[in-house]
Amino acid sequence: MQHGVVAAGHAATADAAGEILRAGGNAFDAAVGAIAAACVAEPVLASLGGGGFLLALEADGTARLYDFFVQTPRERRPETESDFRPVLADFGTVTQEFHIGLGATAVPGMPQGIARAHAALGRLPLTEVLAPAIALARAGVTTTPFQAFLFQVVAPIYLAEASSRALFGSTSQPGDLTQTGDTLTNPDLADALDLLAREGARPFYEGEVAAVLLEAARAGGHLTADDLAGYAVAVREPLEIVHSGARILTNPPPSCGGLLIGFALRLLDGLDLAGDGFGAAAHLLPLARAMAATNKARVDSGLADGGDGAAAALLDPAFAQAYRAHVLDRPAAPRGTTHISVVDAAGNAAAASLSNGEGCGHVLPGLGYMPNNMLGEEDLNPRGFHRWPADARLASMMAPTALEIDGRRAVLGSGGSNRIRTAILQVLLGLIDFGLAPEAAVMAPRLHVERGRLDVEPGLDPDGVAALTDAFPDHTVWPDLNLFFGGVHLAAQRPDGSGTAAGDPRRDGAVAVV
Repeated sequence: MQHGVVAAGHAATADAAGEILRAGGNAFDAAVGAIAAACVAEPVLASLGGGGFLLALEADGTARLYDFFVQTPRERRPETESDFRPVLADFGTVTQEFHIGLGATAVPGMPQGIARAHAALGRLPLTEVLAPAIALARAGVTTTPFQAFLFQVVAPIYLAEASSRALFGSTSQPGDLTQTGDTLTNPDLADALDLLAREGARPFYEGEVAAVLLEAARAGGHLTADDLAGYAVAVREPLEIVHSGARILTNPPPSCGGLLIGFALRLLDGLDLAGDGFGAAAHLLPLARAMAATNKARVDSGLADGGDGAAAALLDPAFAQAYRAHVLDRPAAPRGTTHISVVDAAGNAAAASLSNGEGCGHVLPGLGYMPNNMLGEEDLNPRGFHRWPADARLASMMAPTALEIDGRRAVLGSGGSNRIRTAILQVLLGLIDFGLAPEAAVMAPRLHVERGRLDVEPGLDPDGVAALTDAFPDHTVWPDLNLFFGGVHLAAQRPDGSGTAAGDPRRDGAVAVV
């Protein structure tokens, strides 16, 4: 008998969820356990000092979105007293400036998100649900090539402080960060997770863990006891979209990723994308133009008055109203992300997207994790750094998503900053319009259009690509599938009721079938 299926960004994350399913847990137990395991196995992308979202679709059709993303502090420390500094991250082909220090840390939501989602939806005790992650932190995780690459990208952050160098330093190459094949152990994080399992989130917001974070914040951070005590998970109604007869549930405002996916689907409604086959011009050109119009919606406050009047006319007025009312003035944090998808044998489905930004550089003493650096995001500070709005839940491009089609369910999500929305959109179209199997939909070549520039992966129909590149003179055809185009991890039901999963190789995807 199959208990369920999992797709995640690390084999250890997927295995933790699988262990929980095997023990009798439901999809939500497995997702919560995998979130904790991701904090151990994927520390650059997930941390108890960060936050995220969990979309829960119960077997009876009840759906809720748990928003445990980060919150800006209620007051700002004077800029001259803030621990806030720039670093350059090297992605190989381009460098990007990030900002770190305790002055870049927003109020974390991860501990409360874990506890709240489990209390509402879980079946097993939280001590049992977090046990695989705790054991993983004590035994250690072997660093994969992808995780080693991520550490090298953010090396200036993780080498900035002695506390981080001590925890994430290489056992094979002293002076550098963990390398492929090294084992990372984290007994302090194991103890923190054990405290969370036994006592819930309270110590992280009002107790001994909160005291450690607040003590660190005194040396240049903005967080106060009121910020932590006042934090609350928001439970929202998912945004619902119907496309080609399929029901899609995704992250609602104030986050923007799900809404932008909805905009693009509205633009593509009624078009016969599949008529000439996957990758043909009739598929690629409308898709690229929808991406361009959707990007305009993201950055242009005068959506309906923009230059592309035909595209604006295709947008559902309710979507446009929600966008203007809840997203345009909301600070956004498009940062490093990982994702987990789970479907159990009963039909419960969970999609969780997580982020820690890149981390602030400081590991909290005795706790084994690094707080986020979300306040260092330029999109948060359009009038200059240290001008972020006080006491505001950050918007995000993260879009954990559920799909119901032909009586079957699938859940999916992606990392990839601004490419999250286009990666999820293309996998949804593959599943719905082209009838692709989950693995084929995840593996299919992707494109991305932003600010008039086209990026496209190899493997699409040559005539379709030629039509694309004629329409978008500013373009790059990449030589291989690349993490630039996101990493969609998908779990789904087959027609016979069994489960299947697809982990995206672009971002080290792994699956567990239990």
